[in-house]
Amino acid sequence: MLQASSGGDQWQSRTHVTRDARIRLPFRGYRCHTAEGTWTGDRATPVLSVQAAAGPLHVAVPDFWQNFPRALALDEAAVTIGLFPDDAGDVHELQGGEQKTHTFVVACGDDPVSPQPLAWCLVPQRFRIPIDQVARAAAIPGLDQPLGEPDPAYTSLADLSLDPDRGFVAKRERADEYGWRHFGDLPADHESAFQPPDRPFVSHYNNQYDAVAGFACQFLLTGDQRWWRLMDDLARHVYDIDVYHTSDDKAAYNHGLFWHTNHYVDAGTSTHRTYPRVGSAGGGPSAEHNYNLGLMLHYFLTGDPLSRETAIALGQWVIDMDDGGLTPLRRLSRQPTGLADYTAGHHGPGRGVGHSILACIVAHRLSGERRFLDKAEALIRRTAAPGDPVSSAYVDDIEGYWSYTAFLQALGVYLDHKISLGECDAMAGWARSVLLTFARFMTDHERPYLERPDRLEFPTQTWTAQDLRKADVFQWAARHTDGADRDRFAERATFFFDHATTALPQMDGYTFTRPIVLVLTQGIRCGWLVGRLQALPPPVTLAPPPATARRSAFVPQRTHAVRRLAMLAATGVLVVLAVVIWWLLS
Repeated sequence: MLQASSGGDQWQSRTHVTRDARIRLPFRGYRCHTAEGTWTGDRATPVLSVQAAAGPLHVAVPDFWQNFPRALALDEAAVTIGLFPDDAGDVHELQGGEQKTHTFVVACGDDPVSPQPLAWCLVPQRFRIPIDQVARAAAIPGLDQPLGEPDPAYTSLADLSLDPDRGFVAKRERADEYGWRHFGDLPADHESAFQPPDRPFVSHYNNQYDAVAGFACQFLLTGDQRWWRLMDDLARHVYDIDVYHTSDDKAAYNHGLFWHTNHYVDAGTSTHRTYPRVGSAGGGPSAEHNYNLGLMLHYFLTGDPLSRETAIALGQWVIDMDDGGLTPLRRLSRQPTGLADYTAGHHGPGRGVGHSILACIVAHRLSGERRFLDKAEALIRRTAAPGDPVSSAYVDDIEGYWSYTAFLQALGVYLDHKISLGECDAMAGWARSVLLTFARFMTDHERPYLERPDRLEFPTQTWTAQDLRKADVFQWAARHTDGADRDRFAERATFFFDHATTALPQMDGYTFTRPIVLVLTQGIRCGWLVGRLQALPPPVTLAPPPATARRSAFVPQRTHAVRRLAMLAATGVLVVLAVVIWWLLS
């Protein structure tokens, strides 16, 4: 039996182009050849059972058709499981740093678990965790309080993920996001917003904004098994395909997470490597696209060691990309490179440093190694200090600075983690002071993004979904103060949350992948706590930051190295001049 393609209506999708930009899938679905003849079908979920002399033997391959091409064969000598079968129409190519984890089950003897042998591994039973236990375990940062009912507007938006016509499984079918390299990923359908409907781009999402975490949180809070399946499929794809498993490239790239495929162009032959040959200059992973919280939750729920290892490796990537001793410039400067806190042309509050801080917190939580928390704290000190004035650029230059809210969200998660460790020290006080300073600034100056569409290159529904970040910042700030400040922050959290969840369903394209993932990941805390923020427990007492707390001007390695090189060159010129003058005078 050979499953050669997905068997779906779009089985010849351009998702499946080979290295020479051709589609070589030999036929639709599967074919099974036996001594009695051949039969065909679209999608196979086979169990092979043999009554051998030594007893029964059963073989099953979960997600057999989804991870095509797959094969099962039986002859007098052997049972063969074809994970990369030879007769699938083309060679199989693992790209540099790519891996593929295959799962199959072999039972020697009778299967005592289910009447149909190995049915339990093809349709496994799942558990449901009581929601009060989810809160007590503090599994989801910020949702450690008793939880009531979620906001209905939020639930309506989140549940679009499961909609039979507009949800992620339906999107997967339309793009035919199947096959061993693609299965589990989400089609980035928002990239085709300006394309004719019959000519969408092939575009892969590569876990932007941590869809794995969004699915995991929804499963934890609702118990709906459909969320589990989305989470599990995507996590397995991410740790195999989207992460760059190599130590032979630049430290800035090794073991990093590839971006989604490039904006507004077809992925072409780039597969999940971001940059096609046409329409881009190339590049690699960066701190602005680093998400490992979902992998941590996947590990907690499944025990999958690859999720744990990958999540820790993404924390190590933060340390390595910032290590000046790992670059060609190390002989001129050992300064940090600044790549761990770089966002869109500046070193300061933004998603680059925000994602780096979160990645290190996750790695610390999973490994217990202090160096990850130390790195997170070093990045916080480098980025902002108590008393720093907040520039108006954060609200005036939206395209350049919109993601400063991602840094503030990371401060909220950092404080949550520090308090859980019992470390209510001056560094925690430093982070809280910065968070509250920005929150007060935002209270006076922030508005919904689309109230100023002239400042946006593409004023789309994504900006309304991004307003949920502001609500999330305010809910974090409300936790760490009381009195009038808490009331103001709670009111602003409610305002931005209500605005986003009310305006979004009125917009074209609101069911696209990107805005819905933002709803799942950035609205999760307010989705369950909005309206109850004033009733949160009093803020935990933290040590004040040092009176001398200041942020020194950061000089990245490249700038420092160029200055030293110029100094050395100038010194060399002076030495040569001195020698010439001495020779002339002598």
